Amino acid sequence: MKILMLAPQPFYEERGTPIAVRMAAEALAAQGHEVALLSFHEGRHVPMPGVRHHRIAAPPGVRNVPIGFSLGKLVCDLWMFFAAVGLLRRYRPDVIHAVEEAAFFALPLSRLFGTRLVYDADSILSEQIVEKWPKARAIAWIVERCEQFAFRRSDLVIAVCPAIQQSASRSAAADRIHLLPDVAMEGPATAAPVEDLRLNAKDRPLALYVGNLESYQGVHLLIQAMAALAPAERPALVVIGGKADHVAQHRQLALQCGLEDDVRLLGPRPLDGLGRYLAQADILCSPRLKGRNTPMKIFSYMASGKALLATDIESHSQVLDARCAMLTPATAQDLAQGLRRLCADGALRARLGEAAAARARLDYGHAAFVDRLRRAYAVLSPDAGTPPSPTALEAA
Repeated sequence: MKILMLAPQPFYEERGTPIAVRMAAEALAAQGHEVALLSFHEGRHVPMPGVRHHRIAAPPGVRNVPIGFSLGKLVCDLWMFFAAVGLLRRYRPDVIHAVEEAAFFALPLSRLFGTRLVYDADSILSEQIVEKWPKARAIAWIVERCEQFAFRRSDLVIAVCPAIQQSASRSAAADRIHLLPDVAMEGPATAAPVEDLRLNAKDRPLALYVGNLESYQGVHLLIQAMAALAPAERPALVVIGGKADHVAQHRQLALQCGLEDDVRLLGPRPLDGLGRYLAQADILCSPRLKGRNTPMKIFSYMASGKALLATDIESHSQVLDARCAMLTPATAQDLAQGLRRLCADGALRARLGEAAAARARLDYGHAAFVDRLRRAYAVLSPDAGTPPSPTALEAA
């Protein structure tokens, strides 16, 4: 089939949705489909075998499009609509594969051009709007109606997590909804050196957070949790990721808490070093405050075989449980208690890490991702072959 993918994000960036888009585009191309990808104007070029990458023209004055809902993103979405019309006329695809809010304008375009529509839902946009702007609750229901309408009218819905799958089931038939969780981030093999994260750890356990430093990630709570522990109970904490201003804010918080010898904020690091950074840690942290879709880093955390400390919210609990992670309420005191237990009990850390790695191998490897995507597209192309057997996660 000829597939036009619409990815309303800067591409490529080393974060969740662009990584998932790249994996899906490459997997579809490897399965013999002709794939064209349209993204925002920003981002770096990456080679994608079998995929033709197009970008929208740069909208005047729109630079550094942030994560999540914003006015700049809406402007880029409008530019993407017109760019998509041009590609549809030239390319004449069989399928429009629309990521996130691109499904809203892809739906009328699919009817106009006689294509089938795949709604690739990486989040619940109506909830994102309320989380970012609580006063916008009065209009969020309009977005929710649009989401449910898109779910109902799409030929295939791909849900990144069970929470989104459940939301889609309110409007779409079960046989048109397919679960496609993220996988552990696998950067290209490289011999480039990475820092020794244990420089200031001495004989203490090392706790590590990897990701952006937006407020919903809760890294400020993790720093406050460190301050709530006695010096002898604290691990060394390393934070990788974040924009420069966010790094500065969190570094100032650590200083205010008297943690200048306990917390290191390194800023962004290349994805291809992720595995070696995770391997140095004893505890991997995700203090996220809210959300329903599971952060992609959780799958890399699990695959590393290290102990996980995460907040007990739906983003985490639909993948993690007490058998493979230390789950705590999203407060500084509860995170401190979790850190205290994990630092004091090496056997507990080993047991949780082994259980998480086993679950990651079974349900969240790259092969499972490719197989799930092939089975999902079989809904659109029944003669594509017999889909492989479901994984244990899907059979449960």
